[in-house]
Amino acid sequence: MKIVDVRKMTTEQLTKQSSALQTEIVELRRRLYSGEVQNVRVLRTKRKDLARVYTVLGEKLQKESA
Repeated sequence: MKIVDVRKMTTEQLTKQSSALQTEIVELRRRLYSGEVQNVRVLRTKRKDLARVYTVLGEKLQKESA
């Protein structure tokens, strides 16, 4: 997920995306520890995507409150 795509989302879409990413990360961790997933980079990219979403969401919420 590119930052340009994240910035185009509304705050409602960002909150939905963040909760979806959180559940994906939990599921990936479970599958990683059980040995089902061998690719660790998938988890890393999901965490980075979540960080991007949180960053843009914080920026948008700060603009709305000001």
